[in-house]
Amino acid sequence: LRKADQAEYWNWAVNSFKHCASSANVDTQIHTHMCYSDFKDCLPEIKAMDADVITIETSCTGLQLLEVFHEQGYPNAIGPGVYDIHSPRTPSEINMKVVIDGALATIPAERLWINPDCGLKTRNWVETKAALTEMVKLAKTVRAQLA
Repeated sequence: LRKADQAEYWNWAVNSFKHCASSANVDTQIHTHMCYSDFKDCLPEIKAMDADVITIETSCTGLQLLEVFHEQGYPNAIGPGVYDIHSPRTPSEINMKVVIDGALATIPAERLWINPDCGLKTRNWVETKAALTEMVKLAKTVRAQLA
């Protein structure tokens, strides 16, 4: 998009997102997912979307993305991807724990979601179940440690 058209585009995008979410029940939690994004220039618009939770890819781009959310005071929940879904290997507890610990350095525990970095469409059922089983087991361990 041309720089001159960006404000109009963002206005349209934010309003479209809000319109799509407007018919949800009041107790429905609204999530959005954004891959491979540079948030520093668009976080005000992301905030304006007012999704309850944003999940983001961090397995390739790293946790430095979270600094922008912290610096600009993102008020809602964030789920940085704790493992790369494009890899066929089952993620290790150690690697996922590094991501979770790094995320907890910038995101309060009550606003941190633990999730894969993207959808699982590139994985088969066996790979998906193995990876999610490990992730859920670690999430339960971390929650118990934080309690």
